[in-house]
Amino acid sequence: MKHGRRKFSALKVLGRGMLVSALAAGSFLIPAGSSEAAPGATIRVALYADIGSKYKSTVAAATLQSDQSFNLVTSQGGGAPLATVPAKSSIRVSLDGFRVKVLETPSWQAAADAAKKLQSTSDKPQLFVVTRNGSSLYQLYTGVYASENAAKDGLSRVTKAGLSIPPGQTPAMTGTKHLSAGSFATQDEADAVIVSLAAAGFDAWPVLSSAQDGSSQVEVWVGEAVNDTSLAALAAAVNVALPQITLSTSAVSTAGLIVRSDAGLDLTNAGQVPHYVVYGSGAKFLAAGNDAGIQLVERSKRVYRGNLELSGLNGSLAVINEVSLEQYLYAVVGGEVSSSWPEEALKAQAVAARSYALAQGNKFDVANVVDTTLSQVYNGIGAEAPAITKAVDATAGEVLKSGAQIVEALFSSNSGGVTADPSEVWGNGSDVFVSVPSKEDVASVASKQWYYVLLPNGTAGYAREDNIKLTGSKTAAGLDLATATTKDVNIRPLPIIQSDANPVGKLNPGDNAVVLDKVYESGSYSWVKGPYSSADLLKSLQGKTSNALPSSIISLQVTQRGPSGRATEVKANGEILKVKYPDLFRSAFNGLPSTLFDIVPTGSYTVLGADGSVSTVGSGSNAGVLSANGKVTSSATGTVVMGGDAKARVVTGGSGFLFIGQGFGHGMGMSQWGVKGMADSGYDYKQILQHYYRNVTIVKE
Repeated sequence: MKHGRRKFSALKVLGRGMLVSALAAGSFLIPAGSSEAAPGATIRVALYADIGSKYKSTVAAATLQSDQSFNLVTSQGGGAPLATVPAKSSIRVSLDGFRVKVLETPSWQAAADAAKKLQSTSDKPQLFVVTRNGSSLYQLYTGVYASENAAKDGLSRVTKAGLSIPPGQTPAMTGTKHLSAGSFATQDEADAVIVSLAAAGFDAWPVLSSAQDGSSQVEVWVGEAVNDTSLAALAAAVNVALPQITLSTSAVSTAGLIVRSDAGLDLTNAGQVPHYVVYGSGAKFLAAGNDAGIQLVERSKRVYRGNLELSGLNGSLAVINEVSLEQYLYAVVGGEVSSSWPEEALKAQAVAARSYALAQGNKFDVANVVDTTLSQVYNGIGAEAPAITKAVDATAGEVLKSGAQIVEALFSSNSGGVTADPSEVWGNGSDVFVSVPSKEDVASVASKQWYYVLLPNGTAGYAREDNIKLTGSKTAAGLDLATATTKDVNIRPLPIIQSDANPVGKLNPGDNAVVLDKVYESGSYSWVKGPYSSADLLKSLQGKTSNALPSSIISLQVTQRGPSGRATEVKANGEILKVKYPDLFRSAFNGLPSTLFDIVPTGSYTVLGADGSVSTVGSGSNAGVLSANGKVTSSATGTVVMGGDAKARVVTGGSGFLFIGQGFGHGMGMSQWGVKGMADSGYDYKQILQHYYRNVTIVKE
């Protein structure tokens, strides 16, 4: 029987909420013959999904809540809501799949303690509660597992986990095969059947689905069998115990939301919230949005505009945010740059982000983009600000085009003074992306600079300029001397304060240090990373090169650079490290900010004198300072070398490598800090965009 007279309201646990009109699901429009999407459409953003090699971020269960009530509806929209979630109430959502049923107990504390032990393992706990003969029974599961074999492996691990299992119980697999005990006109009728089944020892739950006429309906499903054999055995047992209940296998072809009661949202306090389990091949449901947005607790408690589509993909729960493109941009621009930046900078970012999004098409199969830097940073409503909204609205519909195509407007945080040529990033060319100056990137630099100093004991490090002062004296080689302005000034290993790195030494007033250099604070414009040992680098390089790695790295050199000066070839011990494309050097060398770097060996230096002579100085050499002609001109406790460029460097012990570079990101296309600098200098957003992207027009569509 199918009736639409009564809307199911969160299993009565949440009470009856006000009916909120279901929002029709949008779609990301793709013109025929084009991979671009139409401006003004909605965009699909994958928050959680297993899309194979393209993207994988999964969660066992998603927790949703909002400051306003919202509805659960079918993905087609337009039909009666299946359930209403009242304001400030929580629900959980997961995918029906293979699980391991670990134990049952009347003690919430015993179940919670076992769940806590599983939290740190790969077998994520889910704690449900059922009522049998008027008493609560807590059921602990792990999963969901993507396949039966994965569940078998999980069962093996859980069995060996050392949990306190009640006597007579053994962990067992459960599956996705259910029996239907029929459809019911009212929730009370469904509840009566569930109570009868529970009293006889059978698990049963209400299931919400849409009838063909769009009305909502409630069924009762029984059991969670792994295969047809166990399902048939279940049916036979129910028929013996409760012959008055007619069972069928119609559940197999039905898409629905199985409604369970979740007792594991907070394992420190007993409590229950509704838990909706998505069932059915291709089943999709929407948490239909409202003006306040819907919070996804597991995604750092971010709140999202639009709808959240809930479905299954490759054995995992998929959560896709469907939101209007312009509202998506409110959050993207706010996540990518600061709302305090000049208006023209925000407009430039809005046009670039809109163009990038529209150029993606269905790149991620079930979604157009993802919410990480793999696409664009998207942190939901919390990233929005009035200045951002104003900039997005002021450029509504504006995109970058090259010919008839919308440009995939790539951008990075800071290009370090010059943007990258495509050949330096992915090894190919482009008319739109070419290396251009970006001197305004220096806008990101902190107001304070750091001195690179050599202490009396031969240790070298960095001191912030406001903590030391020049004495006015110099070494015989012409290097400045400095002393501390206060007691116990920390000398840092890098030109930045690092809470996880101890100072390499201290400098006190009256003690002199040799000033070797003055640099910007390590940040997005310029930076120093390392030193990394041979073992550090070999570990990081593992799997990143197509050729065999040496057993030890003795020498490491940049041997080829692209138009902007970025590394395109690096040799270790004289052999090329073959990477798939040049930008991979960032991850290959312990996650460097960019490929615009020099490699400095800490154990030795080759010095080119002014007369063209070459000298090699190692950490075992006699201490001293070499002048430009290679002569020792003064005595010191450390080894300092000065090359033909008159720059001084320290030779330290060991055989590690420092990476000294500029820029943050791949460097191709628009440099965000450069945009700020240009806007500060009076350029408008169109001038900025046409500086960073060549041969493009700005079109409003």
